Amino acid sequence: MDINISTAKLNLEKNGFLDVDVDPTIDLFAEIERLKKEKNAILLAHYYQEPDIQDVADYIGDSLGLAQQAAKTDADIIVFAGVHFMAETAKILNPHKKVLLPDLKAGCSLADSAPAPLFKKFKEQHPDHIVVSYINCSAEIKALSDIICTSGNAEKIIESIPEDQPIIFAPDKNLGAYLNKKTGRNMLLWNGACMVHEIFSLEKITRLKMRHPKAKLIAHPECEDPILREAEFVGSTTQLLKFAVKDDAQEYIVATETGILHQMQKDAPHKTFIPAPPNNACACNDCPHMKLNTLEKLYLCMEHELPEITMNEQLRVAALKPIERMLEISRAAGLIG
Repeated sequence: MDINISTAKLNLEKNGFLDVDVDPTIDLFAEIERLKKEKNAILLAHYYQEPDIQDVADYIGDSLGLAQQAAKTDADIIVFAGVHFMAETAKILNPHKKVLLPDLKAGCSLADSAPAPLFKKFKEQHPDHIVVSYINCSAEIKALSDIICTSGNAEKIIESIPEDQPIIFAPDKNLGAYLNKKTGRNMLLWNGACMVHEIFSLEKITRLKMRHPKAKLIAHPECEDPILREAEFVGSTTQLLKFAVKDDAQEYIVATETGILHQMQKDAPHKTFIPAPPNNACACNDCPHMKLNTLEKLYLCMEHELPEITMNEQLRVAALKPIERMLEISRAAGLIG
C-alpha cells in the first residue's frame, strides 16, 4: 500500500488523482464519515455530483450556497466534491484551511472558455466598463473582475449597478443574454458557454412535451435562448429544485445537468422528473468533469489529504475582492443570511 501511495503521489500531477486500488470490502460511506470526524473535515458537494457523493456530503448546493458554506465553515479541512473553480473559490475564501479536490482534472468547459490573457486584452479594450463575472471561472478571471455573481443572484447583482454604467459580463454568453433580457441592460458579453447546457435539443424537447403534455419544462439560464423561451420556469440549480418541490405539477422536463434529479426525486418522491434530451447520439446530459469525482477518489483524497488546492497569495487576494462584493450585495438583497 505504501509503495502504491508513493507511486500515486509521484503521478498525481499527471493523473489528477491518487491512482490507488481501494479494498472492495471497505464500507466507503462509513470510512468517509470516520475521516470527517477524525480530521474535522467538511464535505461540500455540488448538485451535479453522483448520488452516492451527494448522500455522504455535509452540504449539497449550487455555486452560491457552496461559496457561502465555504466562507463560514469552522472545519480544518474543506473537501470539495465539485469542479476545480469551486475548490479554488473555497481556497480564496479560506487561505489557512486545507482545501482538497478528489480529482484535479475535474475542470469546467465554461471556465476554460475564458483564458485569462485573452480576457485581459478584451477588458483593456473597454476601459470604461466594469466586469461582472459568473462564478464559473478561474481565479485569474475573478482577479480581473469587479463583482462575481452566480445564477442565483446574478439579476440582483446587475440591478445593483447604476444603469448608466457599462458592463462586461463573462464568461457565459447565454446567462448574459438572459440577464440582458431580464434587466433591460445591454451588457457586453464574452463568448463563452457550458458544454452541457449548450447541447439541449429544442426539437427533442418539443417531441418529449408531446409525449408528456402535462410536464413543465424548467431550465437553467446557461441554456440557449430558444430553450429558455419555451421554459415555464428558469432558475439556478437550487431555484429549480425549490420550484419543482413546491409547484403543483406532477411531471417536469429538467434542462440542466442530470445530477440534480437525484435531489428532486428525494425531495418530491411522488413526482416524475425527466432529463431534457441533448442533441447528441447518447441520451445523456451529464457533465463529464463533475462525474470525474467518485466515492473511491473521495475516500483516498480524505485519507491522504491529496490532491490539495494551493494558490499564489497575490492572486488569492485579488480574486477575493469581487467575491466579497458578491456576498455583500447578496446579503443586502436578502438572498443569504
